[in-house]
Amino acid sequence: MDKEIIHKEIDLIQSVINRMANNSFLLKGWLISIIAVVLALSKDSIISKNNYAIFIILLLPSLTFWYLDAFFLHKERCYRKLYDWVIENRKNCADYLYSLNYKRFEKEVKSIFKIMFSTTLIVFYGLPFLFLISIIIYKYFG
Repeated sequence: MDKEIIHKEIDLIQSVINRMANNSFLLKGWLISIIAVVLALSKDSIISKNNYAIFIILLLPSLTFWYLDAFFLHKERCYRKLYDWVIENRKNCADYLYSLNYKRFEKEVKSIFKIMFSTTLIVFYGLPFLFLISIIIYKYFG
């Protein structure tokens, strides 16, 4: 197989991996921004004992971004498997040439929900999520 073909195919896969990693990075930044803005704009109403709705509202983007981050990490890992497969097999065969279909590698990668509860995502999303839940419980029952 021509080296130029292999390099072009690897570049295509690497660009997808980079986009997935960038999406994951952007989600983290967006979540921090949303939480900071909502808390800053509602600082006067946060003090109120009965007002826990703000924290409930913050749970939705936290959970959504947590899932989306795991989704992008899952796809990134699938594409890394595709990348490894191309490196190993492209010299000997032309199967799936320039195919960016990652579906055949999904079973080799952890599920989205297992990735959600990986150490790094638990620290970044789980701790703030538990913090918001504990504030809701404290404000509601306390």
